[in-house]
Amino acid sequence: MKRILLIEDEPAMQMGLKDNLELEGYQVDVAGDGERGLAKIKANPVDLILLDVMLPKLSGFDVCKSARAAGIATPIVLLTARGEEIDKVLGLELGADDYITKPFGVRELLARIKAILRRSAGIPTKELQLTSIGRLQLDFAAFVARENETEVRLSHKEFEILAFLYQNKNQVVSRYDLLEKVWGYDEQPTTRTVDNFMVRLRQKIETNPNQPKVILTVHGTGYKLVTA
Repeated sequence: MKRILLIEDEPAMQMGLKDNLELEGYQVDVAGDGERGLAKIKANPVDLILLDVMLPKLSGFDVCKSARAAGIATPIVLLTARGEEIDKVLGLELGADDYITKPFGVRELLARIKAILRRSAGIPTKELQLTSIGRLQLDFAAFVARENETEVRLSHKEFEILAFLYQNKNQVVSRYDLLEKVWGYDEQPTTRTVDNFMVRLRQKIETNPNQPKVILTVHGTGYKLVTA
């Protein structure tokens, strides 16, 4: 049974989502504020986190940022009442895997959850289970990255990006392909999200991030993962 942590401060929304998720067969834990939610994220592993942006004590953005800084790679879906593009982009740049804007239908949310859990389970293949990319040795089955014997923290989304690039190695992949295939967007908020992820990945993969040799920028198009 897949486990979901719901961090939502509105009692009616919290109860309604919890009931619907449990009817779908998920095991659901809840938290009513950001501080308690972050404590639960760190204490108990789950398969997915539903995180409201507007929370008391600690915002959803801060919870997301702190969880990623702690090395927690669990997929995060932001629940936001804000419609501004900048908020959606900010959430993704802080390490969220997806967002859904209130008000939303339960069917839409359930579809997003199923898609993310399916993608999360679908990365490992025989080819991808143990792979070297740049400075890192990657175990996609266990979601573990190491440089020599030292573990390097990668978010779940960073693993997904690297898996997609590796599956298309030595080929140009557009920013829109990445947003569609990795994030699952039919309508993209902005390609700046992809660029920011690439900057962070280069810091972890490249010998010299300022002169990349592994993840190359193809100007005006996207990126290419170069392998020997």
